Amino acid sequence: MHVHATPAPNQGSGHTQTVLRFSLVATLAYVALTFVAGMRAHSLALLSEAGHNVSDFLALALSFVAVYFQTRPADPSKTFGYQRAGVLAAFINAATLIVISGWIAIEAVHRLSVPVAVQPRLMMIVAAAGVVMNGVIAALLWGVARDVNMRSAFLHMAGDTLSTAAVIAGGAGILFTGQNWIDPVLSMVIAALILWSSIGIVRETLNILLEGTPQGVSLREIRAGMEEVAGVLNVHDLHCWSLGSQSRALACHVTIADIPPSESACILLNLNHVLKDHFDICHTTIQFEHENCCVDLEGCVVPIEQMASSSGGHSHHGHSH
Repeated sequence: MHVHATPAPNQGSGHTQTVLRFSLVATLAYVALTFVAGMRAHSLALLSEAGHNVSDFLALALSFVAVYFQTRPADPSKTFGYQRAGVLAAFINAATLIVISGWIAIEAVHRLSVPVAVQPRLMMIVAAAGVVMNGVIAALLWGVARDVNMRSAFLHMAGDTLSTAAVIAGGAGILFTGQNWIDPVLSMVIAALILWSSIGIVRETLNILLEGTPQGVSLREIRAGMEEVAGVLNVHDLHCWSLGSQSRALACHVTIADIPPSESACILLNLNHVLKDHFDICHTTIQFEHENCCVDLEGCVVPIEQMASSSGGHSHHGHSH
């Protein structure tokens, strides 16, 4: 028996794409401004901001492409659709930021050993413009940050807002004290901020791409909840993973009494209700069996002759959104 429901189209995708288009244009303009100003002011902090914003531009571009793909329906070659396009984009974004943070840290250490005079007033003017631009973009992205793809883009811009504000503070420090070491030290602080914001996204996206158990999900609690359903004798060979950052799937074997498939429909319905209402799992594949598997419950294998001699295990599939 199969239960299907067609996913509702993402009504917010058009607004999300509009926000991303604006963000792309504004970020590209600021990259050009920051790079030119950084060269003229001899400021590593500003050049670091330019590099950071290049990665932001690429991140926003990847997010834009991912949003487009996520709106495409499933087809025979992509039976789950393109739900992981955004996850892959988020992983690439975060991994790129980790590399950039390493480059900034190396350059900062070099600047500490070979100090360079900077122009703090130019640093502060350009950074002030960056705070306004990054703050507006971060606020817009916050309004559409519903999945890990958009959250990674938001983290990029929120981190930029804070680091650019730090550049203003650093410029003021250099202006009043004349200590040019503030610039590379500030760059290392920016690099640490970038690294911190990226590691969490990398861990989350890797877990999804490797089909790990979703964060916050306990297989023990899922098994206990399913086994409380009337008619369920045993739940084993249980697997749960993420299709995308907002959807989960589950597959398992469920032992029930030797009853006709028509009578097991009620058990299946109740199981899907438990999974959806208590664990937010809407795509399920549940195989009913009349006898326990002959091997470890977490690696269920039923001999063909046993399947043939038995009155049969019924494979039930539930899918709802």
